[in-house]
Amino acid sequence: MISEEQFRKELDIIIKNAIREDVGDGDHSSLACIPDSASGKAMLLVKDNGIIAGVDFAKKVFEYVDSDLVVEVLIKDGASVKFGDIAFYVSGRSQSILKAERLVLNGMQRMSAIATKTHYFVKLLEGTNTKILDTRKTTPGIRALEKWAVKIGGGENHRFALYDMVMLKDNHIDFAGGITKAIQKTQEYLAAKKLDLKIIVEARNLEEVEVILQSNGIYRILLDNFSFADTKKAVKMIGDKCLTESSGGINEETIRKYAECGVDFISSGALTHSIYNMDLSLKAV
Repeated sequence: MISEEQFRKELDIIIKNAIREDVGDGDHSSLACIPDSASGKAMLLVKDNGIIAGVDFAKKVFEYVDSDLVVEVLIKDGASVKFGDIAFYVSGRSQSILKAERLVLNGMQRMSAIATKTHYFVKLLEGTNTKILDTRKTTPGIRALEKWAVKIGGGENHRFALYDMVMLKDNHIDFAGGITKAIQKTQEYLAAKKLDLKIIVEARNLEEVEVILQSNGIYRILLDNFSFADTKKAVKMIGDKCLTESSGGINEETIRKYAECGVDFISSGALTHSIYNMDLSLKAV
């Protein structure tokens, strides 16, 4: 997994690029009709029900736009919210509030939707030992925000990107000439490059699970598109030799049953790619 320092750098890049994209050479709407010296106050109004996420992100955006803006937080990230709640107030230069408004809302609306869906999946897994994971199926350029939202919702992060964990999937295996060759080449590569990265290997059936288990040093086996029956068999075969992960079209109707098969993790791209933004507004007061 990436370090806290790298994560902060990713957030800084997102904010800087988003402001560049949105503001360009100036917010001419505000510059045209609002005096530079004017001050104001706005509230983040919740117009939906769910889990709020992105309050801390909003604080970073306001700080980046104008360090003199003051944010009064009423509801913290991860809390349940309902229609009519006020998450925070922000006060200071009116032009600065308006300059930051769209990025704050875009980020928080998406993050809150992801946190809400993740929380729902986590609740479905209560009473089992299975944890929900996100994937790399994120919106290009804002992965850090979306994975942050998964954590706020109670889920766990899978690898952040291609560089912080090795994941040998079907195409890697086929291009490398088979499972054993793919694992062997990977371990030789990591040793040569002096890289300490965990290795996950995907299995498409029980026969491939058997082959993977012949190699040492595997962190987790990914059981891709397995039936419930084969998942149970695979978990029993693997035992405590490494961790297990189920993936492939798992939804709210099937997630509990897969967890009851005994897998350690279930990964779901739907946490980040199939959500509807939470309705939020930043209103002047």
